[in-house]
Amino acid sequence: MSNTRRPRRDDRPFDFNLDALQAVAELRPFVVQHGGRRWTFQHMDTLDAWQLLASADGGDVAAMLSIFDLALGDQWPAFRAQPMPRHKLNSLFDAYRTHCGAAAGESRASTDS
Repeated sequence: MSNTRRPRRDDRPFDFNLDALQAVAELRPFVVQHGGRRWTFQHMDTLDAWQLLASADGGDVAAMLSIFDLALGDQWPAFRAQPMPRHKLNSLFDAYRTHCGAAAGESRASTDS
């Protein structure tokens, strides 16, 4: 058996066009009222997956902080400066995850499945 690769046909320069891939759902931002201010979180599915994967090694807390940082962008430092009771943080993350279509306990960046 030969290990010789067959040349690629000129009319098929690639096997998968990632540039043409479109999301199947509307990726609306998630808007939150907190501390008398409106905050806009970008949809979870628009966040940079490489940064999310890198933060996953730090565990759930690191992943959550990374998601909020990426989702809020330049709003993150001001949002982070607002006092946040744990019950509100948990409710916020659950509501954001639901808005983005991620089920509770589901890791959007998981590669185990």
